[in-house]
Order: sequence, then C-alpha cells, then structure tokens
Amino acid sequence: MTLVVDSVAVDYGDARVVRDVSLTLATAPPAGPVTAILGPSGCGKSTLLRAVAGLVPLASGTIAFDGQDLAAVPPHRRDFGMVFQDAQLFPGRSVAANIAYGLRARRWPREQIADRVAQMLDLVRLPGMARRRVDDLSGGQAQRVALARALAPRPRLLLLDEPLAALDAHLRGKLADDIVGIVEATATPTIVVTHDHDEAATMGDTVIVMRDGGVVAADLAARVWRYPPDEWTAHFLGWENLLAAERIGDVVRTELGDLPTRQLGIGADDPVGAVAIRAESLRARPVGAGPGGTVALPVLRVRELPERTQVILDGSALNTPVAELGALADDDTPPPRPGDRITVRLVGARTGIVTGRGD
Repeated sequence: MTLVVDSVAVDYGDARVVRDVSLTLATAPPAGPVTAILGPSGCGKSTLLRAVAGLVPLASGTIAFDGQDLAAVPPHRRDFGMVFQDAQLFPGRSVAANIAYGLRARRWPREQIADRVAQMLDLVRLPGMARRRVDDLSGGQAQRVALARALAPRPRLLLLDEPLAALDAHLRGKLADDIVGIVEATATPTIVVTHDHDEAATMGDTVIVMRDGGVVAADLAARVWRYPPDEWTAHFLGWENLLAAERIGDVVRTELGDLPTRQLGIGADDPVGAVAIRAESLRARPVGAGPGGTVALPVLRVRELPERTQVILDGSALNTPVAELGALADDDTPPPRPGDRITVRLVGARTGIVTGRGD
C-alpha cells in the first residue's frame, strides 16, 4: 500500500501552515511499516497528519491511498486509525468499551467484539484490564488503550500524533519500542509525528523532516541522519559541529584533518558541502601536552559530563558556520579551563556529510 501526497497545502485562516508538500510513502521493504515525521513545534507536521486523516481541508493538492483519491472520502470512511497526544479516551467508560467503540460502529457481532478486545489487550500488554475504568489509568496505560482502540478494526493506516509527548521521560523510550513491536506484529502501516529525535530514530524506518510547512529531507532513517541536505537540518538533527570541507580525490579535507571518503560512505559523485561532526569525534588537549591537532582554539566553557569532560571552543577562527565547537578532552591530560588554548583533532567515524550549504 502507498500513500501519495501531491502538492498539498493547508491553510489556517490567512496563514499557510503546510506548503506544497509532495511525498510518496511506501510500506514495503526497504521502507518498512513506520514513517516518522520530525520537526520543531509549529512546522506543520501535525497539520499534515490531520490532512491525511481528513480532519482538515486541503487548500490545494491531493492525497491518495492505495490508488484511491481521498478528496471525497470522509474521515470515518478512510479506514485509518488515529492516536492523539492525550489519548482522548471516552471518560467514564471501561477499557473494553473504549477498545470496542470502532467495532460496534462497524456492527461486529458481540462475540467477535469480545474476542477482539481480549486480543488487543494482550497485544498492548494490558491483559485482565477490560473492566477497568479509563479514568483510573496511568498515562502510559491510557496511550496503550488508545493504540488498542485504533488498531482493533484493523485499519489500513495508523496515524500517531505525538503519542508519547505527554508521558514522563522514563516511559517514552519503553513505549516507543513497544509501539514499533505492536505495529510490526499487526503489519499496520504507520505514520508517527514527533518533535523528539530519539523517538524518530527509534520508531521510524523512514524519516521526514519538516520546517516552516515544507519538507526538507525524506529518506531511510540512517541516510537522513548521515546525509542532511543543509546546515539547518544538520543542526536540527543534533550535529553540533559543522566544518567547511573540500573533496580531493579519495579524501575529504577539513581544517581539523582529512577523512577518507570510504569512511564517510560517499560515492565518487556525491556532493560535499560541509562535514558534520559530533563532539565525541573531536579530541582536545592542551598545547604542548603531547601529540595533538594542528589547530589551537580558546576554551569558552567546560562541562563535566558523567563519562567525559566536554569543552566548548571558540571556533571563529575556522571556516565554519557556527561560532562554537564541542569536543571531548583527552583523559590523560589535566582538565582544561576557560581561557586555555587547546589543540583539536578529528578521531573516529561519527561524522556526516552535509550535501548542500543552505541556511
């Protein structure tokens, strides 16, 4: 099954919140069943999801699923399941009554409804809770019930709008893993909207990055993180450092050292706009304290992390779009202090390639 979004725009009043979005989301390998739409607050990601569900009208463009144009199909006829950030369960009713809601609307026989509710409770790891009132559930339990309710009628597509945002941090990772397992077990194509990088990486086989109502990146998750299309996307995806780069034969040259193209996983014709580097791939040591890099930079701040000491350096002397660089201090040298000058060198393979420069 394939979802095709073609030149879609959505307006709220006089404001255009989704701008000319075109996407084709396939659910067959290698794409996988889960697509994550990732972006900052206000970028239009939830609005796009609601447009797919039919909950907001299109200003222009079309949305089709499995070859069918959905323009004339009302939300309740699209056969899509949806889970919202706050679960939106029916208060005062039991867990079983909530899960059975869509089944009753489809006039399933009573015996089949009871069997399906029991199956769904086992699937979401809430066996024996059919009679529990939803008002007495924890946040994590409520989201599991909402997921069971959405999946019970066997929807063609599952839409999850920030399903973990209202939960405590220690619950989000566990439930993210569980949701992936559940949708894989039911073979349900799924789109999840999130502003959280870890959730997108955990749940998404494919990741779409949105900014200001438009799509700036869409690919398999590993490729989106490794090859951001511009500097804004690289920063948004968590790459702390960007260095100007020049490709010379089979190496990519930066001011802090050279990187083999094979290490970066790029082909002979792949563009290189900049190198994206995480702090753990830069090592810093005081000038004169043994072998170090060829570039010395002033220390602005020092952070004592649980496992390592991180230094924030003044990178204004480098050809980089950011004024500060993060690096880890070598363990065998005295702790650096603000104002020290320390050398920096590239290590490891925690690097990406920015394919364009952009803003």
